Amino acid sequence: MEKLEKLYEGKAKQLYATDDPEVLWVEYKNSATAGDGEKKEDFAGKGRLNNLITTLIFDLLKKRGIDSHLVARVGETSQLVKKVTMFPLEIVLRNTAAGHFCSRLGVEEGIKLKEPVLEYFLKNDDLHDPFVNDDDLVALGVCTREDLAEIAPLARRINEALIEIFAKIGIKLVDFKIEMGRTSDGTLLLADEITPDSCRLWDQRDGSGKVEHLDKDLFRRDLGDIIPAYEEVESRLAELAKSEGIEVAE
Repeated sequence: MEKLEKLYEGKAKQLYATDDPEVLWVEYKNSATAGDGEKKEDFAGKGRLNNLITTLIFDLLKKRGIDSHLVARVGETSQLVKKVTMFPLEIVLRNTAAGHFCSRLGVEEGIKLKEPVLEYFLKNDDLHDPFVNDDDLVALGVCTREDLAEIAPLARRINEALIEIFAKIGIKLVDFKIEMGRTSDGTLLLADEITPDSCRLWDQRDGSGKVEHLDKDLFRRDLGDIIPAYEEVESRLAELAKSEGIEVAE
């Protein structure tokens, strides 16, 4: 499939048209950003790792009956995806208190929540992606009630599946953000990416209970190099995928 003109460039990815109007070409970048882009740095190999990690996670989710926009990984930093009309919405699931949740509500980081928390944030850089509720989204025309009645249960299914996937490789899924969109026939799909950029992942293998980050908080909080952490996540996911009969890129 041929890559054509660039359609969009974000903080972590570039999006291109292809010779199939229903398929887009995604290129992962090496850049990492934090604080609404105020902090930025390039890390050699990050784009390749995030492309691999997203592909592995989407394949593992598919095994569990959850479809995404992924068509195929086609290069070290590139993948083909179904064209979807994206909701301008960050969908966040929290299992353990961390990050913005703690600062907003005065909760100690690391506390296990009594049940997963589903939150929505409007994608708007100028407004710093504000927190919104269901009524806000409907009133602004971002979603309908019918959309939310599909989005919320799918987000919770994804959370349950990801908790199980990461638990199998000795990682606690603290929280994550995802995006969704609709195909031309109206099907709701998980889209964008799932990577250590968009999840908080705490290593559990040593059993000490000490927080060992395997995610972008290493960069966000100046705790260390993100590349070894991302390599570890990719390696563990690849082993799990192989054990489940999923073809893994070498």
